[in-house]
Amino acid sequence: MAVAVNPAARGPAAPASARDDVPRTITSRGSRGDLIFRGVLRAAGLSSFLITAMILAFLIYRGMWALRADGFSFFTKQSWVFVGNQFGIGGMLPDTIIIAGIASVIAIPVALTAAIFIAEYAPGRLQRFLIAVIDLMAAIPSIIYAVWGRAFLMPRAIGTMAWLSHHIGWFPPFRITVAQSASTFVGSPVIAGMVVSLMAIPIITSLCREVFSQAPASEREAAYALGSSRWGMIRTVVLPFGRGGVIGAAMLGVGRALGETIAVLLIISPTPELNWHILQSGGNSIAALIAGAWNYATYDQLSALMAAGLALFTITLIVNSLAAIIINRSRSAAATAD
Repeated sequence: MAVAVNPAARGPAAPASARDDVPRTITSRGSRGDLIFRGVLRAAGLSSFLITAMILAFLIYRGMWALRADGFSFFTKQSWVFVGNQFGIGGMLPDTIIIAGIASVIAIPVALTAAIFIAEYAPGRLQRFLIAVIDLMAAIPSIIYAVWGRAFLMPRAIGTMAWLSHHIGWFPPFRITVAQSASTFVGSPVIAGMVVSLMAIPIITSLCREVFSQAPASEREAAYALGSSRWGMIRTVVLPFGRGGVIGAAMLGVGRALGETIAVLLIISPTPELNWHILQSGGNSIAALIAGAWNYATYDQLSALMAAGLALFTITLIVNSLAAIIINRSRSAAATAD
């Protein structure tokens, strides 16, 4: 005879142990091909750090003579004379940043506007044509831009430079400190920055357009459903989504401007002194200095060029590190907002 058991008589259920709340770790044993592929990727990733460290060590080793001979004055002295080994990048280091800054001020707004138009406004056929043109501009060698800037842009920019110095000369960087003539504006940092900006625009435009095209379609449609205009949708959906990509593209453009060599070498009138009057002839960049002085430099002079390259390498590394920090923070903020 079956005896009915009262469920209440069983007592309270035993509490779950802490082990039951821990999620299981699912592991899969990869095949030999997966392991080989993973090892190749890992080696490729680590090799980039190794190569960077080797370049840094090489520059420090070869530039040690100049750094020991001049000390910190190597970074503050404004002279570069092979006779007597009088070396210093106190003028060319700021000029490098000035030329890159001019190029960035021109390139970033133009590239961002072009990327928004191509990604959001251009119709299908025009969009494909503009993408091909931007890719073609990125593939043009630097020497072509340099020759075009020297032969075509420079003579036609003199009038604009004179107009700026006449009407905005109260602003110190636009002030001219010598007697004005046609040669006053030839080989100025502004013209060099304009040519360098043409080489940075395709890179920034291509990367920004790619980022903008990946904005979620559901958020686009939601913005339209709430009555937003196309520009309102771009401002509230596309631009916030692509903030990190825009910053990364801009930093790549800045890095290209900092390291540009042949355009600055052919256009600017090289002087070792700091020229912060950007409309006035004179100035130089570290990359152009190394390219122009390499062939006839002695061993000691090569050491000074290596030390100058070490300074440029350090600046580029700092710019890229800052860009990575900003991108990570923007991604973290976006993830928190979501």
